[in-house]
Amino acid sequence: MESGLITTMARNLFLQSQIKSRCSCTAKSNYTLIKLTTRRWQHSKPVESREVTGVMKAWQIRRYGGNDELTLSESVRAPRILHPDDILVSVSAASLNMLDIRMREGYGRSMINAVRNRDRLHAPQSEFPLILGRDFCGTVLKIGMKVKKFRAGDKIWGTVSPFRQGSHAELTVTSESHVSMVPSNLTEIEAASFPYVVSTVMTALCDVGELKQSNTANKRVLIYGGSGGIGSFAIQLMKAWGAIVTTTCSTDAVPLVTSLGADHVIDYKTQNVQQELLNRKGYDLILDIHGGVDFSFDLLKKWNNSKFVTIKTPFLQNADDYGILPGLLRSGVNLTTNVLQGLKDGRSYRWAMFKPSSKHLRTVKQMIEKEEIRPVIDKQFSFMEADKAYKKMEEGHTRGKIVLNMAQ
Repeated sequence: MESGLITTMARNLFLQSQIKSRCSCTAKSNYTLIKLTTRRWQHSKPVESREVTGVMKAWQIRRYGGNDELTLSESVRAPRILHPDDILVSVSAASLNMLDIRMREGYGRSMINAVRNRDRLHAPQSEFPLILGRDFCGTVLKIGMKVKKFRAGDKIWGTVSPFRQGSHAELTVTSESHVSMVPSNLTEIEAASFPYVVSTVMTALCDVGELKQSNTANKRVLIYGGSGGIGSFAIQLMKAWGAIVTTTCSTDAVPLVTSLGADHVIDYKTQNVQQELLNRKGYDLILDIHGGVDFSFDLLKKWNNSKFVTIKTPFLQNADDYGILPGLLRSGVNLTTNVLQGLKDGRSYRWAMFKPSSKHLRTVKQMIEKEEIRPVIDKQFSFMEADKAYKKMEEGHTRGKIVLNMAQ
């Protein structure tokens, strides 16, 4: 099913796991750092009418391109449960992520369409119209025959794989393995800001970077770009587990990342980032969010199983540019070259991608309920203003997350 991309990637890029075992010898933005409250689950819109009419409102694109391709459609056919582990959700709120901007532009289309057509997650051979949006908070309406952990009426948060129609709509369908019960101390808007970054960051730091609560204390971790949605969550996760965190950001974001617990903050507008980081080198793990930092390998500890983990991989782009099979081969060459660079001194280079995970959502749910992690929201838009939200996201330099409120 929609896990096919991950399976294919693992099969074709097996070298990464082999090397892993061997190595083990700039405009100002108003953000809100939300304090957890007791306001919970206020639904202002009934969902029964959507089921009766069989249509919904959704933001769609009919071809790849810029923000002007986004259109609000008011009579989109409601999604259906197609697989026994599917869950139909009434979306209360959904966030925006850079992946939405890139998919709007056509990123990943070759591989994603191949998986969609194989698993019949869209109508046969249907690429458009396409609904974007990769995470949400909402209410369960219907469940597939094999769904055991949830029932109609449950309040959940979760992700939608890139192979399905997205969450920037009144209704969405996802898999049971991609959701969990929502934290009890979050509002719908707050909850919607988390699932995509949780799945991305914990795939990178835990599944690929091999960090966990029991082995992270006093590890030195560098996070490039600490003020965005991914960075702000990564800082909090690492600090909750006892890491010593260094991060980079612009001048106006220094108070935010400091309040999240970062031990060392490097302002790339006023400081020489390369020199500052070289002065502090000796990191156990580096999380690369944006790519393009050529000197990073020199910052890792030698002969200590230290890791450079990037979520800015060429995997899907190579498939778009060269075709699926040639793209896979080219990606394999790219990865091999980077991995071999670290073999000589016991460091490793690794790729990570967004991978939905209910396990990670459950872990973070507990941490949020203990107030170890807080939501950071830059701005909230009404669902009808989604095009404005996309524009702000595309401008960059957000402080935390941008969230769509379906009730407005």
